[in-house]
Amino acid sequence: MLKIKDLSVEINNKVILKDFNIEINKNEIHGIMGPNGIGKSTICKTIMGDPNYKIIKGSITYKTHDLLSLDITKRAKLGIFLVNQTPIEIPGVTNAEMLRIALTEKTGKHIGLFEFNKRLEEICEKLSIPKSFIHRGINEGMSGGERKKNELIHLWMLEPKLIILDELDSGLDVDSLKIVYQNILEYQKMHKASILIITHHAKLLAELNAKYIHILNEGKIIKQGSLELAKEIEKTGFKNLIKTNIIRENTNYE
Repeated sequence: MLKIKDLSVEINNKVILKDFNIEINKNEIHGIMGPNGIGKSTICKTIMGDPNYKIIKGSITYKTHDLLSLDITKRAKLGIFLVNQTPIEIPGVTNAEMLRIALTEKTGKHIGLFEFNKRLEEICEKLSIPKSFIHRGINEGMSGGERKKNELIHLWMLEPKLIILDELDSGLDVDSLKIVYQNILEYQKMHKASILIITHHAKLLAELNAKYIHILNEGKIIKQGSLELAKEIEKTGFKNLIKTNIIRENTNYE
């Protein structure tokens, strides 16, 4: 589904990712953890094609496509979807307007208004949000929790195959978080989608049934394991793991 090989990325002349590697197969759920400020969100933005991030070397392959040769729009049309840590507000453009245009672009077909509206209303009910969201500006005047739920309207309508969750729990209360992750899991099982989760919390990884955990430090994966690795990190922190990795690298070098 997604293969990132030997990827190095910089922004403002600072290298953020260095020889980063990860491989995600169909219907797999992967989590990435690591200290603050070491490149976790950079992974998301690079996969999506943010032009502020300069690729120094490496490759990103999605199915059979070379992602680095495609712009943001083409990547999204292929079925890649990012739920941002803080979804942006787009005043004056309603969810319904944007989604009809996006679906037309994706399918190349006319989208019937009756079925379109019916589907949107069903999704709003599933997410426990007012149907008025359909005709509101995208994330306009919404709380953090409402924005995340609003993103899930887009998820269910656009039906992506690779979902990237950047700090999903940011800005969500307990009840909202439960609704959000339950809906993501339902979607993932129904569509056999792959998920990449960026988070600090083992509990969220457990709730989303992540089977593969990767620890990031200084721009590359230093350890991989199961959910037990995430639970260990939550108990002991990153310091001992990072220290052990540094010692190992120095020993190998010598």
